[in-house]
Amino acid sequence: MKTLTTILTASTAVFALGGALLATGTPASAAARDGVCDSGEFCYYYNSDNAGSLSDFTGSLSDYGTEQPSCYDFKGTGAGKGLCIKNEAASVWNRSSKTVRVYYNSGYAGSYQDFAAGAKGNLNATLKNQNASHQFLSSPSTNLSYALYDAGGGSITCGFDGYTTTSGRHEGIDIARSVGSDVHALVSGEVTRVARGSTGSGGLSTIAIYNATANKTVIYLHTAPRSTLAAGQTVSRGQIIADESWHGVSSSGSAHTHVEMRPGRQTYASVSVGDPVLDNPNPASFWVGQGYTVR
Repeated sequence: MKTLTTILTASTAVFALGGALLATGTPASAAARDGVCDSGEFCYYYNSDNAGSLSDFTGSLSDYGTEQPSCYDFKGTGAGKGLCIKNEAASVWNRSSKTVRVYYNSGYAGSYQDFAAGAKGNLNATLKNQNASHQFLSSPSTNLSYALYDAGGGSITCGFDGYTTTSGRHEGIDIARSVGSDVHALVSGEVTRVARGSTGSGGLSTIAIYNATANKTVIYLHTAPRSTLAAGQTVSRGQIIADESWHGVSSSGSAHTHVEMRPGRQTYASVSVGDPVLDNPNPASFWVGQGYTVR
């Protein structure tokens, strides 16, 4: 489904926003939710035009639940009180100081609609009664290719599951800039494996970095790892870990960095070529959660 990027201001004017980092506030707790839309909160309403029962939040929430008594429900008086809010909201009031993004899917995924600080408004036709998560946003997010290469960025040459002429299913995202470009770590963590392949098709290079907080491993293929990089080291987000190269691909003309997110602690990338089964989930929500825009 095509992503919606409408941002509603307090006067319902529309302006462009390039995406945003996840706020550091903790998810709303049940104790903070009293059915009153207080200053600093983001509130859903059961009916359009901010009518009916409301549900108030002080932070991001990736999964509302679907059944009582464990779901997040409408607390205020009026129509809809007691119903789970997932796929039941029609309008919002953002009384927080941050833009809040409402998503079609759980896990901060799918089509979305942004509401600027102070905005009141109805959910659009795609999101009305189809709300599954929301995210408090702060400063503009970073394009994934710019974070990978820093100066000048790069371009995505093949997306996740993006093969059209190659047999198999693509398990990562291919990003290209130019041979020799610095490759930066997109997340911090422990290096679990470094393999240095030879230039051309002689061997596949691999850098695997495990982030314990997210319980995910980010794997980089085809690069020329820095000589000092070794398994067991801890790297920081943004640290230079390699140079763009063509280790494991046929020529410098096809040089790129394959970036792959895998659940759990891993050392190897999943097989893409000749393998018709996807072993990794779609990484879009993971990258958004890390503060990146994938485009």
